[in-house]
Amino acid sequence: MTAALLGPAAAPEPDPAPAHVVRGTLTDISPHMLGLATPGGERRFILTPQTTFWHGGDRAARDLRPGQDVLLRCVPGAELVVERVWADLARAAGVITAADGDTLEVATGHDRAPVTVAIPYRASGRMRVRHPRLEPGYLFDAVGVRDGDAVRALVPATTQPPYPVVETPRRPPTNRGSMRVTGTAAWYDPVLGRDVHADARGTLMGVAYPALDRTGDCGPVCDRATSCAPLPLLSLGATVRLVNECARTAAVLPVVACGAAASHFCDRCTVCDSPASGRIAELTLAAFVALGGQPETGCCTATLTAGGP
Repeated sequence: MTAALLGPAAAPEPDPAPAHVVRGTLTDISPHMLGLATPGGERRFILTPQTTFWHGGDRAARDLRPGQDVLLRCVPGAELVVERVWADLARAAGVITAADGDTLEVATGHDRAPVTVAIPYRASGRMRVRHPRLEPGYLFDAVGVRDGDAVRALVPATTQPPYPVVETPRRPPTNRGSMRVTGTAAWYDPVLGRDVHADARGTLMGVAYPALDRTGDCGPVCDRATSCAPLPLLSLGATVRLVNECARTAAVLPVVACGAAASHFCDRCTVCDSPASGRIAELTLAAFVALGGQPETGCCTATLTAGGP
């Protein structure tokens, strides 16, 4: 509809899924080869001495086990040669709704299921430094590994604000005239808690947007806040151009979901030392990795352009 009214340049076609990002269930691994069961069938990839592995921290190939949820980023132009492997990667970002010691329930947005978070003792000190109030009503954001339907939180992805969400200082009205905004891009996993092997959404390329129009897609139960970034209002199906300012890569991506939880965060990504603050998008995990992001860090600085080439 946008293209029909304003011309093709106002609604560019989304980029196709990149061939160098693959997700599936690990079937076998050796020092030189890795096998994955993917929604499109079984595939095999080449490991080199330069291939790196992550499972809650840097690991060796021998530490991975068949049955794990695995995401690969291959060398561009050599789509069978693996650059980096992430195993059982998971994230919980949103508002704490219940807490029992180091076990939390986190609301991740009105259109997503709540997540159970367990903070192991070895990670609790680091987590408490950046999340001192593990209590209902406070924000929480951490990266870790899948543990069944729960997330074992290992690395804090931001610094918690010192006040609960209901006491967030009023954010002044934003000037939405600009269609180009720089801020923090995070990521989320559209298949957390589901069977990755059987679910093609694990490789979905898109963004959850924290400023959907309340009169349309956000709906009457929308729990998004007023973003601290001057984001234009958009609808599901709109396309945006995202530039990862840290890796200098770009892609045109469709808006596929509401990013209500992201609207509560007014943080700054320190990965490439940008002063811009405010979460402007949550990329799907596959899109974040395809744009050169390191998901264990939680974010990258990005520039979003709504409409236009």
